Amino acid sequence: MLQEERFRKIVETYRGDQESVYNTWFMNSAERLKAFRSIRRGVEQVVDEMRSGRFGNDFRGSSLEFVLNCITEQKQVFEGAAHAFYWKPKLRIPDIYENETNQRAFGQFLANCLSASRVDQILREIHHLDKLKIKGLGPAAANILYFLHPTLIPPSNTAMLNGFNLLFDAKCKLGSWESYLDMRDAVLRTNEQFRAVLSIDLGAISGLLFEIGAGKLVLEENADLVLEVERKKLESLRRRRHQEVQDDLAQDQAHTQMQYLLCRIGSALGYEVCVASNDRSKSFNGNYLAQLCRPGMPALGLDQDVAGTVELIDVLWLEKETHRIVGAFEVEKSTSIYSGILRLSDLALALPDHATKLCLVVPDVREKEVIAQLKRPSFVAANRTQPSYLLFSDLAQHCDAICRFGTDHRVLDKIVKTVQGPAGHDRGT
Repeated sequence: MLQEERFRKIVETYRGDQESVYNTWFMNSAERLKAFRSIRRGVEQVVDEMRSGRFGNDFRGSSLEFVLNCITEQKQVFEGAAHAFYWKPKLRIPDIYENETNQRAFGQFLANCLSASRVDQILREIHHLDKLKIKGLGPAAANILYFLHPTLIPPSNTAMLNGFNLLFDAKCKLGSWESYLDMRDAVLRTNEQFRAVLSIDLGAISGLLFEIGAGKLVLEENADLVLEVERKKLESLRRRRHQEVQDDLAQDQAHTQMQYLLCRIGSALGYEVCVASNDRSKSFNGNYLAQLCRPGMPALGLDQDVAGTVELIDVLWLEKETHRIVGAFEVEKSTSIYSGILRLSDLALALPDHATKLCLVVPDVREKEVIAQLKRPSFVAANRTQPSYLLFSDLAQHCDAICRFGTDHRVLDKIVKTVQGPAGHDRGT
């Protein structure tokens, strides 16, 4: 059992470090929570493809890779989450790519966990999966389950396990569901005891274990390890983490710049502008987005779930009289292109009579990635409304001219690009 006063001091140190994963990932709630819905939708697609036999026999390019990419985007705490699912041909693991029975079993496991509403249902599925002894498929799957049930299932990786063993003086083993469940029980008890300084969301305490296991938070338990093996590496990690924080700030600023330019254009064209609810307080070069946009979304008659999604779309243009949404823009500086497509698609499906121009706004270096996503057979087969895309450089270069000479949203047709399906070809419009 952890000593209460000592553990509270550990948590205080963890929360007080502005470059800890608590502050750079867990407390970045708007960006973090965006991933939950994308991952859930991605898991639904994995399940559908595995059930219907359309999943294929490789991780690369699969719907499962999309899910794991969404997870690994969640800062350094999930950096290696995809490794366990890479196909290792020499070892024939994880055995869900060549063995159709195992693949269907894993798909059923994910399906049952998706629909579960109680912890006993999830634990029953874990025990069943463990009994199947699918080679190479272990507790790494808990990283997926965390994003489906963040208050019930903690994530798991090497650093978190090492941190747990050091903090609790335990000997849990990597790759063992039994060890993972022992760790989960202790984590939940501790989280319940100290919830006032942590969170009901198990990401907070998992981030603490990660910091300890990675040697970024030095305690008595890991001091010898850090001093003996990690002294030089620790400084390198700190520099790297600092650089990651700086890169995040730079990416956030580039993201805000594009939102600012879209706000300027929308206002110049005579539209009301809405910015994502979590971005209204941001500014670019002293220009606050809140000064260029409405204080909130007008009532559009959407159900609560869809309304929550629409409010997170980066920029919307609305007709002043009717509040019809004529333009919707998702700026994807570094986050998942596909999650942006999903949000735009949901908007178009919810408000088909608005005939909204849907547009992804992306850095020039991500153009090939956008084209590949828009040509994905699963996307085309789903009959999703096709968005166009706009490059950062084109938006920055032509913003002033569009503001000066544009009359309505159709002026963007000069610089946006569209992508035809798999049988077609790329073309600019």
